[in-house]
Amino acid sequence: MSTDRGGGAGFRLTGRTWADDLGIWSSAVTADGRPGSALRFDPRLVADPAARERLVAAVIADRRLAQGGTGGLVPVADLVTAGDEVWLITSEPAGPTVGDLLSSGPPGPSGSPRPDAGSAATVLVETAQALLAVHASGLAHGELHPGTVVISSDGSALLSKRGLADALFGRPPAPERDVAAWASLARGLAATWASADREAAGLLERVAATASIRGLAPARDALLAGRDVLPSGFTTRDRLVATLHRWPGHEAPTLGGHPGPARSAPDEGEIVTLLHVPKADDPRAPGGGERRSEDVVMRFGPGVPSETTAAQLWRAGRDQQQTELPSGGLAAAAAPRARRRRGRTVLASVILALMVVAALALWLFWTPAAPLEVTKVDVSAPKKAQGCDTTVKITGVLSTNGAGGEIRYRWKRSDRKEPITQTDRIASGDASHEVSLEWTVKGEGSFKGTATLTLLSPVPEGKKLQDRATFIYKCS
Repeated sequence: MSTDRGGGAGFRLTGRTWADDLGIWSSAVTADGRPGSALRFDPRLVADPAARERLVAAVIADRRLAQGGTGGLVPVADLVTAGDEVWLITSEPAGPTVGDLLSSGPPGPSGSPRPDAGSAATVLVETAQALLAVHASGLAHGELHPGTVVISSDGSALLSKRGLADALFGRPPAPERDVAAWASLARGLAATWASADREAAGLLERVAATASIRGLAPARDALLAGRDVLPSGFTTRDRLVATLHRWPGHEAPTLGGHPGPARSAPDEGEIVTLLHVPKADDPRAPGGGERRSEDVVMRFGPGVPSETTAAQLWRAGRDQQQTELPSGGLAAAAAPRARRRRGRTVLASVILALMVVAALALWLFWTPAAPLEVTKVDVSAPKKAQGCDTTVKITGVLSTNGAGGEIRYRWKRSDRKEPITQTDRIASGDASHEVSLEWTVKGEGSFKGTATLTLLSPVPEGKKLQDRATFIYKCS
């Protein structure tokens, strides 16, 4: 966000924008040329005051993680309002992401370095370490997928948008959803960046299964233990850095200048921070009860350390070490003069229209990052004996992780050889799905029927999910 203060030490937005499920991102730059990013939230998501309060709390929690030494997250500089708009400012670029590098296709000429199995392993171990630190603090990411794993300028992996989606949609932290999403990320990288190396791809598939069954820490340890099948020298991240520079949207950071054409952020009255920024000697915790209506000017510290989490972990084996976030601060200026809304040009209107179209397209085609997982199958039947010529209803309940998707299952009756296979579609947000089998019995005599329900997909690797129930039929 730019300000009218002498010295011009505020953000300016550069020409590159991209949309995601929470709003419109813009690449940003400070007056001294250091790169960052700004996210303008979809107004519908921040219209509810309660949603704004949850968003503020999530950002404050993120900053406390940084102050506590948790690395691997894109650092948040501030959360500000400009009129009715709410902006998140980051002091590291929020792109490109793993999703960007995957969707841009194989970069560069044939034979040039590309992300490989070692690149995938580095991304996975760094994201796992960041998630473990977040979970240890009682928090969660909430929206882990390739589009929120940022590749920084030195090739390290940083997680963006931690806790933002959960806050805006009113969801409680769910570390298990992060673990399922990390396993999905591992499988995706095994099928793409590691596809040319069968042994390494097999390792990534195994650690994905380990995460689903045993958790994130054992999966990280299995990845560290399998380093022998990975390409030598992969911890230097050379391939990721080379890919970054060939990425179509790459903007080389400059010092002392502004990359590309820059434009000021929309002026909707004065820019006000939503975060309390205490002085160095203020005993109150960051984000305490007081808030100040101040125009905030963002400044950046030096870049990230040359050796971060992954290299330390690979060298130290299973020891959990964490890298501090880049040093840097946030300077708060005195209260600004109120500024009137500047006239909008035709070009600005066209740019805004394109941004809205991109946001709508992404909204329509967005799919959940976390894959559907079924954790348990329960089957029940009537306990009382059933009378003559009756239809018995057998009920099955499939417990899930709340993600949406397709589910396939099979009923097997004890009186028939042929099973009954069915496919259902589960909506996102449902933690369980009920299925039923109707079994008609006629005639005189006694009969004991058993129905078995077996999950066909998605099935956790190494597990068989099924259950059965029995009923008694009597007719004389």
